[in-house]
Amino acid sequence: MTGNEARAGRREWIGLAVLVLPVLLISMDMTVLYFAVPFLSAALEPSATQQLWIVDVYAFLLAGLLITMGTLGDRVGRRLLLLVGAVAFSAASLAAAYAGDAAMLIAARAVMGVAGAVLAPSTLALIRNMFRDPGQRRTAIAVWTAGFSGGAAVGPIVSGLLLQKFWWGSVFLINLPVMAVLLVLGPILLPEYRDPKPGRFDLPGALLSLAAVLPMIYGMKKLATDGFSWPPTAILIAGVVAGALFVVRQRTARDPLIDLALFRNRGFSASILVNLFTLFAMVGFALFSTQWLQLVNGLSPLKAALWSLPAPVSVGVATSIAAALAKKVRAAYIIGGGLVIAAAGFAIMTQLKADSNLAVVVTGATVLAAGAGVALTLTADMIVSAAPPERAGTASALAETSNQLGGALGVAILGSIGTAIYTRDVAGSVTGLPPAARHAAKGTLGGAKEVAAHLPADQGRHLLDVAKDAFTHGMTINAWAGGALMLVGATAAVLFLRTVKPPAPPSAPESPKPETVSQS
Repeated sequence: MTGNEARAGRREWIGLAVLVLPVLLISMDMTVLYFAVPFLSAALEPSATQQLWIVDVYAFLLAGLLITMGTLGDRVGRRLLLLVGAVAFSAASLAAAYAGDAAMLIAARAVMGVAGAVLAPSTLALIRNMFRDPGQRRTAIAVWTAGFSGGAAVGPIVSGLLLQKFWWGSVFLINLPVMAVLLVLGPILLPEYRDPKPGRFDLPGALLSLAAVLPMIYGMKKLATDGFSWPPTAILIAGVVAGALFVVRQRTARDPLIDLALFRNRGFSASILVNLFTLFAMVGFALFSTQWLQLVNGLSPLKAALWSLPAPVSVGVATSIAAALAKKVRAAYIIGGGLVIAAAGFAIMTQLKADSNLAVVVTGATVLAAGAGVALTLTADMIVSAAPPERAGTASALAETSNQLGGALGVAILGSIGTAIYTRDVAGSVTGLPPAARHAAKGTLGGAKEVAAHLPADQGRHLLDVAKDAFTHGMTINAWAGGALMLVGATAAVLFLRTVKPPAPPSAPESPKPETVSQS
């Protein structure tokens, strides 16, 4: 195959646009309920526990099943699994929109999470097959990264706009026309690919992967939101033990779910680690920046979402620049540079005060997102390029699982640090309050605002000022931590990835031409 024959044409680029649609929806549905929860709570009257599961069950099952579904796509066909996932996601979205009670909504959101896990690895793996030229593949992955980032940011805005005119179920119905486009155009534009010699499916490995990832993410999230207690700690430890058993199983199984030899490839393993570090800092810090906009600066949720838009826009611009630079500059240096830019974004955030101008947060978040987007685009490319074509689905799933674990760790650890600093700084100002009010004010800034509203004006104003300063102090400490982590990641990327050679254009086709693939 010549270089020109390996290059993608119009069909593949249109196919990429189709592939980005489910990516947008998968990430959007993680945040689309931000504004809808009060409306659906009034309609369905869920308990506090049910409300938490309505919000969280989607992300939990999505993260827990990525590895299994990525491997399954390699075996049964990535396009087939993508279309099956689209049907399941559509049906679950319809069920969620017209759920008659909280239990039905939780069940529908759970199926959406399973369907999201079916969709996500197939999108990135198909890009690996459709774009065999390294330069084009980097550009395609840049578009994919921008779609994933943009979906999470657009979710609250779409939700807020829909809820101004329609009922809460409309935030789920918007998924249907998008998935319809995928179901119609997918069989026409997307090639099929499956491992010609898949071996037996490792069912015990699949169960162990779920038993590892799901408890770890659940335990970290509970520890971050509720503070230390033994039940979530025990669940987290159980997940770590299951993870160790999963590794043992993969070493000994005849046909393992994951080929652990992939981790001996420096480009693959170092990129996975950089992904984890980057998402740790980004997601963990986003927990603070979104609250600062609303609780400290006083913006409404919709306005806060709109002011957050420059960040995903900067990701789209930065990823395009990174893909272009990678044609002439070694990826290790671009990834390292991106993480240095992210560190600069954190540095801006360290200057934040409770009475700072909104521009400080918006600028810092935008610079941070741009730098992280540069790094994540090229690490995703290195991950899928390092894996053989028949393992691209598994590699994609591992990349996305590391993102989920990194984000959960960031929320848990950085959230705990911020909470500890907040509690310490507020403690002296709540000593004279009743026990329940003191506990609420020391727990969260939202709790302090609620308590302050019931105090005499001067006392309430003082408590609120102290609480805002305390929250911002915790936020700046985490900005220092995030910036330091980005600099460590930048150094590691340059040291470990600089010897990794860029992939060369293939001399033989990796997959059948789209025109010759069976549409069955």
